[in-house]
Amino acid sequence: MPQPVHEPPEVLREVSSYPLSNVIGDPREGVRTRSGLNQMVGHCAFVSQLEPKSFKEANVDPNWIVAMQEELNQFERNQVWELVPLPSGKQVIGTKWVYRNKLDELGNVVRNKARLVAQGFKQQEGIDFDETFAPVARLESIRMLLAYASNKGFTLFQMDVKSAFLNGWIDEEVYVQQPPGFVDHFNSDHVFKLHKALYGLKQALRAWYGRLCTFLLDNGFIRGKMDTTLFTKKRDDHLLLVQIYVDDIIFGSTNATLAQEFSSLMSSEFEMSMMGELNFFLGLQIKQLQDGIFISQTKYAKELIKKFGVEDSKSLDTLMGKSANIDADEKGKPMDITLYRGIIGSLLYLTASRPDIMYAVCLCARYQANPKESHHKAVKRILRYVKGTQSLGLWYGKQTELDLVGYTDADFAGDRMDRKSTSGTCQFLGGSLVSWSSRKQTSVSLSTAESEYVAAGSCCTQLLWMMQTLRDYELEFQKVPILCDNTSAILISKNPVLHSRTKHIEIRHHFIRDHVEKGDVELVYIDTKEQIVDIFTKPLRTQQHLELRFKLGMLELKD
Repeated sequence: MPQPVHEPPEVLREVSSYPLSNVIGDPREGVRTRSGLNQMVGHCAFVSQLEPKSFKEANVDPNWIVAMQEELNQFERNQVWELVPLPSGKQVIGTKWVYRNKLDELGNVVRNKARLVAQGFKQQEGIDFDETFAPVARLESIRMLLAYASNKGFTLFQMDVKSAFLNGWIDEEVYVQQPPGFVDHFNSDHVFKLHKALYGLKQALRAWYGRLCTFLLDNGFIRGKMDTTLFTKKRDDHLLLVQIYVDDIIFGSTNATLAQEFSSLMSSEFEMSMMGELNFFLGLQIKQLQDGIFISQTKYAKELIKKFGVEDSKSLDTLMGKSANIDADEKGKPMDITLYRGIIGSLLYLTASRPDIMYAVCLCARYQANPKESHHKAVKRILRYVKGTQSLGLWYGKQTELDLVGYTDADFAGDRMDRKSTSGTCQFLGGSLVSWSSRKQTSVSLSTAESEYVAAGSCCTQLLWMMQTLRDYELEFQKVPILCDNTSAILISKNPVLHSRTKHIEIRHHFIRDHVEKGDVELVYIDTKEQIVDIFTKPLRTQQHLELRFKLGMLELKD
């Protein structure tokens, strides 16, 4: 849409509690980051260590006052809004300040960020917003990019768009209140009419994605057919890969010049924070070394242990005993449901780099509706295991071939309550574990072969998605092997005539036959002793757990 015409941006209006004479610098200038200020004054710390809960608390701290000014300066430069009288019949949406400390990979405060957000819950569909959906990168996509970069031997970089949502144009007519503490004395009854999205608006993410997508496509990038947050650009035999996660951007190329050109291109259009080599993303600590890439969540694991009070507890070598007995425990003593769900949610986030705890966490997650003391003991045992393996992570080494392989297994009738089976799957790209799952099946299987067949179908769906996504990397795969230790399930996938054994199986599970016939995937037998997916389907003895953990590519990388 055409950009609206604006008058020259005005200086921030005077606030009763904070006079204009105290404003630092010219609002028309670019944002001066604290890292830059630190270099100018001998690395002094211009950051506050505390996060205020309200504007009243923030207004007495000079560091947070500067942070709020920086946010409003961004609004002026990006021509986000204009001050107008509220038209008759139009509703106004409230605004509030949100204060967050930005941390580095070591947990140190590097920046105070004051964000002005709109109270989007007051918006009405069809009036203030229409479509809201925008794609967000999956963690599997991030891990596939890391595995590909490790295999090809190039470095990944990271950049951040400053106030990204302020760059997205909106079509709806939206009015918001003046920011708390920054009200124009002469027009106190006026409101701001938005031309661009504001954080908190329901359509903000969609507006930003639309702006960024249009910009990249206009500059010769190709959007991924399956993963629409992936953008690629080819020059000769070199490929530039760009992965978008809201306002965080990961990029890298087999040609360093392409990566430099992309950095310059983005900086010419948006205000960017260049963070150099990728080392911390979505809570993942990433170390790019000469012989591979190491992914971990050591910092998060330490915070988890401290948060739930197991710092003084003895660490354990295993998640649960081989004969672990976890059920509904209807006669057990109830525990705090909020605390239990908080632990489960935190542990599920930790599985982003810790497949070794996937089965135990998912098993305990089944009892969130009515947790008992026995369930709390089980999750506390997981925390004690994490305490002893804080620096454990995934190692993506360099392999000669960039092949794709899947593993599948099932624990027949493993759930003691409803006798449903548990499916376990994992997928490797170039020898690097990039995807895994542990999930209770939706229907009761009547045989081991059926449970294995259903699990193989789940593995197939994930592999098909990965195959389609990797085509954007210019990688083609045929007859991708799915390693299964059940010969009956393999025969069922190849022979559609076994009516007596398979007529009761739901039709949706039979799609794997079509892909076996087409040559997309191939079920291959593997000895049960070599089946690494057991770690996702059942409790294991200590030695077996350690062996499978190693086969998954999990190591401890010491500093």
